[in-house]
Amino acid sequence: MSRRRELARRMDALSDIAGIMSAMKGLALMEIRILTDFLASQQRMVAGIEAAAADFLLTHPEFADEPVAGRELCVLVGSEQGFCGDFNETLLTRMEARCKEEDAPVRWLVVGRRLASRLGQRECVELALPGALVADEVPAVLLRLTRDLGRLLAQAQLAGYGLSTLYHCDATGDIRMRSLLPLRDLPAPGNPSAYPADLNLAPEVFLRGLTGHYLYAALNAVLYSSLMAENRQRQAHMDRALQRLDEDSARLRLTYNIQRQEEITEEIEVILLSTDMLNEG
Repeated sequence: MSRRRELARRMDALSDIAGIMSAMKGLALMEIRILTDFLASQQRMVAGIEAAAADFLLTHPEFADEPVAGRELCVLVGSEQGFCGDFNETLLTRMEARCKEEDAPVRWLVVGRRLASRLGQRECVELALPGALVADEVPAVLLRLTRDLGRLLAQAQLAGYGLSTLYHCDATGDIRMRSLLPLRDLPAPGNPSAYPADLNLAPEVFLRGLTGHYLYAALNAVLYSSLMAENRQRQAHMDRALQRLDEDSARLRLTYNIQRQEEITEEIEVILLSTDMLNEG
C-alpha cells in the first residue's frame, strides 16, 4: 500500500507541475499575439526611417561615417526570466566569438537580469539593466536604455565608439548583430534621384534629428523582436517539457495500475487461503 501511495503522490506532483507549465505556455502564447502587432508596426517605422537615411546619405555622402575598428559599444539583449531553453547560452557564445573577432575589446551593455547573472563580473561589461517581462514593460526598458546609452557615449573613454546590438531576431529566427550608429548598413535607395531632397533644415541638423529618431525606433524594434523570440522559445520549451511530463505520468500510471493489481491479487489470495482454512476446520 505504501508503494502505491508514493506513486499516487508523485502523479499528483507531476499533475501540479504540468498545470504550472501549461499556464506559462498560455502566457507565452498571449504575449506572442500581443507582440505580433507591436513588432510589425515598429518594423515598418524603422524601414521608413532607414529609407529616408539612405536617400539622404546618397546625396550627402560627406556625412557617411564608419566607427574605428574595435571601438564598439554593443547592446546585448537577453532574457529577464528563465524557462526559455538555450536563449541566453547562444547569446553568450556569440558574444565570446564577437570579442575574439575584434582588434580591440568590445564594450557591452547588457539588458536582462537573467543573462547578466550568467555573465557575472566582467571588465568588458559597462552596465547591466533589467529587461522586459511582458510587452507593456518595453517602453520603460527603452527609456532607461536610451538614457544610459547617452550617458555612456558621452564619456571621454567611449568617444568615437560605434553602437550596435546583438539579439535574437524573430524575423530570421537566429541571432543578429545589427549596426546602429553611425548610420550604416542601410538598404539601397529605392529610386535614386539626380536631385537632392529639398530639406527645410540644415543637413547636419536634419541628420542629427533623423539619427535620434532612428536609434529610438530601432532599439524599440530590437526589444520587441527579442521578447517575441524569447516567448517563442519559452512556448517550445514548455511544449517539450509537457510532453516529457505526459510520458512520465503515463509510466507512473502504468506502474500504479500494476501495483494495484498485485495488491488485489494478494488480497484475493489471502481471502481464498482464509476460506480454505475455515473449510478444513
